[in-house]
Amino acid sequence: MAKDPLNELDRVDLRILELVQKEGRLSNARLAEQLNLSETPVWRRLRRLEDEGYITGYQANLDRRKLGFGLIAFVQINFANHTGELPAQFERAIQSIPEILSCHNVSGEADYYLRVVARDLDAYGEFVTHVLRKLPGVTSIRSSLAMREIKSTSALPIS
Repeated sequence: MAKDPLNELDRVDLRILELVQKEGRLSNARLAEQLNLSETPVWRRLRRLEDEGYITGYQANLDRRKLGFGLIAFVQINFANHTGELPAQFERAIQSIPEILSCHNVSGEADYYLRVVARDLDAYGEFVTHVLRKLPGVTSIRSSLAMREIKSTSALPIS
């Protein structure tokens, strides 16, 4: 049976992860205050969680609409040949395309699912034509456009 990584962490570690996941800009003093601990042990725990890879980075959540990205597309990508270098070339290429927010190699009808942002439908059409269709190994592209966003988060269910 696989080990549950959450069992490796104590209650304070889990609470630290919850707090910094909600607000990455919390100062050590404020974090210590919320945990009812002094700053030094909180700082040590936070550094250990970072060093052990539980915390991989900090970022601000931006409002995509205010920045002009009005369209989200969920894109299914298929390959004809799953062997050789093409899948690896595709995956390397994906890394450098900022409009692709996430890429998952999946089982089922598609080989990859992408989550893509674009300013509008015209911009998305250009992106498909000039970027996605030119990626190595791609034989078919199917897009589903988001009509309305109900929930969007990257927060993990820690508790």
